[in-house]
Amino acid sequence: MLEYNWIVVPIGMLMGYFIVAAEPAVHVLNKQVYELTNGMIPKKALSVSLSIGVCASVGLAMIRILTGLPIMYLLLPGYIFSLVLSFFVPPMFTAIAFDSGGVASGPMTATFLLPLAMGVCSAVGGDIATDAFGIVAMVAMTPLITIQILGVMFRIKTGAGIKANETETIVEDIIEMEGDA
Repeated sequence: MLEYNWIVVPIGMLMGYFIVAAEPAVHVLNKQVYELTNGMIPKKALSVSLSIGVCASVGLAMIRILTGLPIMYLLLPGYIFSLVLSFFVPPMFTAIAFDSGGVASGPMTATFLLPLAMGVCSAVGGDIATDAFGIVAMVAMTPLITIQILGVMFRIKTGAGIKANETETIVEDIIEMEGDA
């Protein structure tokens, strides 16, 4: 048993923040989003949003391990919140957010965070079968929220968000790229 159980929360959050930088698919996503939006969504903003999302999810997962809170108490409200947010952001951000959820929970994340959760659960005397699993689901959920919050900030900053003609240009660029392949 750990004497100071709470220490796993900030350590896990720190690991979560930096593990996104090691995820190869995140770099590809950042580059594609930057190119398809003509630089309207900077790589740094997307990367930091993903890092904050994964940081929050690992922190919540560690708190869940320490308290024994059922995972549905976190996943259900999180997904409901992300679906509600989708009505207030430009559609492009919703698409990027859902792509980001899959990208952030890639091989690096699963390889490092799942054993971390299992080790923490074992160290604090929790039940590995019920408490340790679900960290990848949390990591897949929180980028949906953070990227859409980025979309809300983008909409506030630009006024009405992306105009219809700009969206059509982006869609035409995507179609051209697919047609070239």
